[in-house]
Amino acid sequence: MSNVSAPAGTVSDSQRPSGAAAGQSAGVPAIEFMGVDKRFPARGRAQEVLAARNVNLAIQPGEVVSLIGPSGCGKSTLLNMGSGLAKPSAGRVLVNGEPVTGPNKHVAFMLQKDLLMPWRTISQNVEFGLELRGVKAAERRAVSERLLAQCHLKGFGHSYPHQLSGGMRQRAAMARTLAVDPLVLLMDEPFSALDAQTKMILQQDLAQTVAAHGKTVLFITHDLAEAVALSDRILVMSERPGTIVEEIEVDIPDRDKPMQRRKHPEVGGYVSRLMDLLKLDAHTDVH
Repeated sequence: MSNVSAPAGTVSDSQRPSGAAAGQSAGVPAIEFMGVDKRFPARGRAQEVLAARNVNLAIQPGEVVSLIGPSGCGKSTLLNMGSGLAKPSAGRVLVNGEPVTGPNKHVAFMLQKDLLMPWRTISQNVEFGLELRGVKAAERRAVSERLLAQCHLKGFGHSYPHQLSGGMRQRAAMARTLAVDPLVLLMDEPFSALDAQTKMILQQDLAQTVAAHGKTVLFITHDLAEAVALSDRILVMSERPGTIVEEIEVDIPDRDKPMQRRKHPEVGGYVSRLMDLLKLDAHTDVH
């Protein structure tokens, strides 16, 4: 088992993804945080809140990197800054080498809640981002049909969200996320509300899709086994103000087959190491 690897943003030749998404600049990290701080103004407090401090990380094209840490340490705040929904108080965020100054067409966000619009069919939900970009209807339909088939929802395009199970709705949300063909996927606990079996199936779907299309993923999770199963690297954050305190390279084969990877005898060692870093034991308080 490999413990701490080289500085955040590096990855060994044996682990480096073989391909990157179309449109990715050669030799440039897909997403990078450089000396990033994030402060929130005081609300009923004497002082402002420093949520994240001196965050430095770089994710290479085609990599899947999980971000773990205590609740409230700034993980979601980093994703908000990566997507352009929030601005750093200090430092810079770059996507494909370009500063993030607002919502970015190269980035797509997927959350725990599917946020499907109930008045639109599943196909119309998948096509929504393309519609906003002015893509013609015939092209939108072709993309929607392809992605629904890829996400195992063929034949459900004319259904409405309330007619689908929770797992099917998350598949639709994944299809909608992929429809705009982003370079970077920012995923904030997208499978946490699902039952264990459905979660593993969707993890498999995600891993194979990411590998096939060379997508770059920054993935927040509290599920340590999920982080090991899906990731090339795992970044561990401190308590607030959050910063990267450790990086672990996952030196296990089959990143595109997380169900197979979960069976590897070294998975338990990685999970145990992460538990130690997060100081998780039977006496840990729940916040």
